Amino acid sequence: MKAAIFTLGCKVNTCESSEIAALLRQAGWEITENDADAYLINSCTVTQESSRKTRQLLRRLRRLHPDAALVLTGCYAQAFPEEAASLREADLVVGHREREQLPELLADFLQNKKPLRRLLPHQAGEPFTGGGIASTEGHTRAFLKIQDGCDRFCSYCIIPYARGRSRSASLEKVRATAYAFAENGYREIVLVGINLSAFGMDSGEGDLADAVAAASAPQGVARVRLGSLEPDHLTKELIRRLHDCPKLCGQFHISLQSGSDEVLRRMNRHYTAQEYLQLTERLRANFPDCALTTDVICGFPGESEEEFKETVAFVQTVGFEKVHIFPYSRRTGTPAARRTEQISKEEKHRRCALLAQETEKSREAFLAARLGKCYEVLFESQKNGVWHGYTENYIPVAVEAAGESLRGKILPVRLCALSPEGCIGEFVSEKSENL
Repeated sequence: MKAAIFTLGCKVNTCESSEIAALLRQAGWEITENDADAYLINSCTVTQESSRKTRQLLRRLRRLHPDAALVLTGCYAQAFPEEAASLREADLVVGHREREQLPELLADFLQNKKPLRRLLPHQAGEPFTGGGIASTEGHTRAFLKIQDGCDRFCSYCIIPYARGRSRSASLEKVRATAYAFAENGYREIVLVGINLSAFGMDSGEGDLADAVAAASAPQGVARVRLGSLEPDHLTKELIRRLHDCPKLCGQFHISLQSGSDEVLRRMNRHYTAQEYLQLTERLRANFPDCALTTDVICGFPGESEEEFKETVAFVQTVGFEKVHIFPYSRRTGTPAARRTEQISKEEKHRRCALLAQETEKSREAFLAARLGKCYEVLFESQKNGVWHGYTENYIPVAVEAAGESLRGKILPVRLCALSPEGCIGEFVSEKSENL
């Protein structure tokens, strides 16, 4: 029997799709990309658009594969169980808590052909699950899920309802999974979670720096990278301890969402713009060549033109390497969706475009300041004689190279010129002084 898995959304979903694939293989399934007996959708619901894409994909798969088994799982199914259960195209609709039972549930459906809905709500105190895989399909970097859930309840976000309360993997599990990744040849491990910086707060077993140390333990692992972080958990002491982790990459994605204190308050974020700025200064003091990236929402309900301008000015002040810009998405079930001062779609997109113009300037400045320097690049893919990879601070680099495969290798490269994606580089025979 063959199964195909479609993943929507974040890196945590990517990890969990790999876990589903591993469970199915253990049950005798072959994982394929097409011509499958079963198609599984690991869904996202962070925005209304992501939920729409989930439903659209489900309908398309049913149309193309009328006789195959269709399984819907993931955040959309968990956050909106009644809506998901009503989708007739899906044979099985399975929530997060039942994900590890998917092989048995799928086998049962194939035997009796009875549609199944299994959507148990999250509960306080439930254990961390998953994260014990030894490979992440199709990736040079290994994604290691070490945390799940969120206790923040930002006013625009449905994720705490989809994922439950914050819970963390044990340090023993982090270390063991890192060794498994190393044995399979991975040189870089990316630690991911729904609220990654809250790692250990639920269990009292260490913190994010301890997780980085655990993932760094295998000799074959050269790099450990952090996924998206929340600013209010990154204390001075935690940053100091992260600085003492020699394999940690100097790239930090720290969610901002707005540079206006009033908008941050309405979003139920737990910091001010000034506190965020101080955090970036501490990170740059401890990691001088680090790249700072972030997320910003434009057009949050009630955001005035002046508040939007505050965000633009703040982003210019920080000088992010990259900013992921999103128009506010009205999410059913959240406090922000009930606010009456909603902003028009046209205005939200106008603000996104204006902010994008400014953030592109800071990205170009960041990259231009590093031309002529040498970095170690982990190569991932090749196209038309050009190999592509990333520096420790996550600069995309393209280098012309013929001959043997460079996939998974870390080699010294000098950055020579800018490209639309990042930088063009050339190999150097040995490490430069500025590596």
